[in-house]
Amino acid sequence: MTTDPARPVPDAADATNAAADDERLRRWRLVLGGEASDGTGRALDGDDARMDAALEKLYGSGPGERDRSRPGRRSAGLGDSAPSVARWLGDIREYFPSTVVQVMQKDAIERLDLTRLLLEPEMLDAVEPDVHLVGTLLSLNKVMPDRARESARAVVRRVVRDLERRLAQRTRSAVGGALDRSARVPRPRRPSDVDWERTIRANLRHYLPEHRTLVPERLIGYGRRQRAVKRDVVLCVDQSGSMAASVVYASVFGAVLASVRSLRTSLVVFDTAVVDLTDQLQDPVELLFGTQLGGGTDINRALAYCQGLVARPADTILVLISDLYEGGVRAEMLQRVAALTAAGVQVVVLLALSDEGAPAYDHENAAALAELGVPAFGCTPDAFPDLMAAAVERRDLRRWAERETG
Repeated sequence: MTTDPARPVPDAADATNAAADDERLRRWRLVLGGEASDGTGRALDGDDARMDAALEKLYGSGPGERDRSRPGRRSAGLGDSAPSVARWLGDIREYFPSTVVQVMQKDAIERLDLTRLLLEPEMLDAVEPDVHLVGTLLSLNKVMPDRARESARAVVRRVVRDLERRLAQRTRSAVGGALDRSARVPRPRRPSDVDWERTIRANLRHYLPEHRTLVPERLIGYGRRQRAVKRDVVLCVDQSGSMAASVVYASVFGAVLASVRSLRTSLVVFDTAVVDLTDQLQDPVELLFGTQLGGGTDINRALAYCQGLVARPADTILVLISDLYEGGVRAEMLQRVAALTAAGVQVVVLLALSDEGAPAYDHENAAALAELGVPAFGCTPDAFPDLMAAAVERRDLRRWAERETG
């Protein structure tokens, strides 16, 4: 067999580069939407075409004034019926991973005003349950028709069950261990009960340099868990609309903490009114349907109520979860925080308890709280068990926050 020396022979590298270029064009085509100006010249077929259609319905340009002069331009929209939306939800669940589906659902609710359609049972049966969807359903709780309520509860129940599976054991383990460590005893009975870090620190003066040995004259040990309540925990949660994800997570954590016998846990939610949901902690789903997302914010009133729950200040941890936009009396709110900390209550302010980081918040109030020695920071759900463990042990939470948030 002979080859023409004037004609180059394609090799494997050329084929690989060609395939990579084609894949890049495909991805850019899906991102840019296929209009004449996208510059890819790439056509789609099969699953790619169906993925593109699902993306176009959500992210295509709306029929604004600039678009009317461009005939043939597609516009975003899912149609004004629950069945068409349910079909679209089925498509995106088929072609995209669940994390992407959750983002697209959230964007659809915000961009295309699908709130009304969420009241349709057939649509609720088609959605991918997530924390943001639960927040939206809870905000519609009071206007939800009976025929959609059970479907909504099923969505909320599934999300709560998944969160409990992910977070419960870590929370019980972290907090339980911290409760054990917080009870120090002077004569630990066995080596496993010795707090070696504190023991070494307490006996440094007994170091023998010639033997390179430390003689521990006094052992400091961990106490073993007892049935007595060792800490009171008050979760005080802002239920304004921007705090929806935080409300969901706080409810789940409240239920988990309530199951720890050495803790006495209370859950208080507030807007301009204050509601104590402690008696519903055994059922997070019912608890969530007892909230009412939206409305104003009166942190001062909520803290006044929480002050009334404090019976043992030195053994109480108060976690305020709020964006700190105070609609009540700001000066009184700060005075209450100062009074609580002066009495020995460990006050922690979480600007958010969610995976999205801290939302917009009142920086002036956060700075004022910092001057009172109260840290204010965002906290992810995965970090919350360690935060509670640090609070139980009365560690410096400002340092903890700096380390966790970078």
